[in-house]
Amino acid sequence: MRTQTLEDDHKNNYLETSMQTIRKSVATFAMLALAGGAMAQSYPEREISGVIQWSAGGATDVVSRAITPHVEEIIGKKIVMQNKPGGVGAIATNFVYQQSADGYTLLYGAENPQLHAVMGIANLDYSKFYPINILGRGKVVVIANNDKPWKSFRELLDDIEANPGKIKMGTAGPGSVPHTVSAMITAVAKLPVTAVPFDGDGPGLTALQGGHIDFMASSLGSAAEHIKAGRMRVLAVLSDTAMTDSALGNIPPITDALPGVAKYLPWGPFYGVFAKRDIPEEAKAKLSAAFRKAAQSPQFIELMNGRHNEIVNLSGEEADAFLKKWQSVTAWILQGAGLAKHSPAEFGIPKP
Repeated sequence: MRTQTLEDDHKNNYLETSMQTIRKSVATFAMLALAGGAMAQSYPEREISGVIQWSAGGATDVVSRAITPHVEEIIGKKIVMQNKPGGVGAIATNFVYQQSADGYTLLYGAENPQLHAVMGIANLDYSKFYPINILGRGKVVVIANNDKPWKSFRELLDDIEANPGKIKMGTAGPGSVPHTVSAMITAVAKLPVTAVPFDGDGPGLTALQGGHIDFMASSLGSAAEHIKAGRMRVLAVLSDTAMTDSALGNIPPITDALPGVAKYLPWGPFYGVFAKRDIPEEAKAKLSAAFRKAAQSPQFIELMNGRHNEIVNLSGEEADAFLKKWQSVTAWILQGAGLAKHSPAEFGIPKP
């Protein structure tokens, strides 16, 4: 009987110890869950770094700095902005990709990384990032030096055909707006011009005013004030419909002179905010909601309209679809014009 009693005592002690262990584990798990919930609710706990792909004063910089104060007000933390230009956007993109996937480093960028692979610049594109928000898309125009006689894009094309190699066109590096628009034109017509490269729209527009180049394609946001002031002449808008503006007048579509370009439209540069693809879901949700709300603010809408940009305001899967379509169309335009260093097929980019 004594032996049986001892065995029962051991069993009871074992069961009690096991129950205590289970209770402690449950309590610990509950505490961790509550802590995790508190952490999720408290994001962001500190200031965020915002890295801009392009230099100060450019179109991407202006849009980025316009949206950020509204986001800061929503999330309650500062976003410290810095410009890291260079490599047609590759330097800033790679820098952000090398940071921790904690949601505290954002990339404010434009369309260029979607073409880096086919242009032989880098293999890193936005598929490696989570699109917090595609904020907007810009309109593109073809502009000319005021001293040139052309009154339409058709007249410019006729002069280029009559004087091959003599007319100077401004460009801004592989995958830039001028470079891509020239590829579109080359895909449907001959364009025997002398290309003069610049580090962005700004220097190109300055050169255009000084007569160092004869024409170039540019985002309307960058060129609008120069056009309004009469410092350069606008020949066409990259669209299949005319654009009418109270300050700029009536701008004919590029398809008036080149109907074949219509298959590539609508097209334009875009501006977005990105983070590493595997940041915490809480950060994705809070940042996406904040930028979505900020993009609806009257002040931001006024700025975008004033710079002739179209509000897009997409995030997540919708933004991913937008990015893939833009990459597909543009990469194969460059391939068709013989301007791509690598075929889009090498990187699994489907034909549009």
